[in-house]
Amino acid sequence: MTSATTVVQSLGVAFAAGINLPATVAVLGVSERAGWIGPLPGVLGAVANIWIISIAVALYVIEFLVTLVPGVASVWETAQSVIRPPAAAFLAVATAYNLSPAFLVAAGLLGGGLALTTHGTKLGLRYAVDSSPEPVTNGVANMAEFGTVASIGIFIWSHPYITLTVAILVLILLILVVRRIVITLRKLLNGEWKRGIPA
Repeated sequence: MTSATTVVQSLGVAFAAGINLPATVAVLGVSERAGWIGPLPGVLGAVANIWIISIAVALYVIEFLVTLVPGVASVWETAQSVIRPPAAAFLAVATAYNLSPAFLVAAGLLGGGLALTTHGTKLGLRYAVDSSPEPVTNGVANMAEFGTVASIGIFIWSHPYITLTVAILVLILLILVVRRIVITLRKLLNGEWKRGIPA
């Protein structure tokens, strides 16, 4: 495996962690222990420790339940802005730990930047979803997030370039969706939507 491939894998890990940190750790740890993926590279192999998996699962369950509550979900996701990107950068560096310093720095910088972008996009979507006064849409969003994290966490090791490419294309699409939501909300708040309605 080349150093570039390992960096790509580190970016996939960072991408997933930018969406949901404890879910990423739990998926990676369980997947390695179950033999769904090979031994994790570098220091990242520590996530397969049963205690780390237990902590990650407990944190994920707490996060899942908290984000079912409208209003609280947005506050939770906003608070995660100071946790997910640096933690994702750390996981990226842990993945590339055995590489040369140049690749290690690249993994940290690119992983952190990608995680920040991913988290920011998710935050915008969460604000939109959280405006609904019932927990169903939040629950659906949580399941979609877990499905995305699990897919990336498993497939990034066997098909790194394809997985990261698809993930980035989905991210671009979501950024465009968030942009459209913001534009629509501005029009609603400014009363511009009334101008197109005949009297």
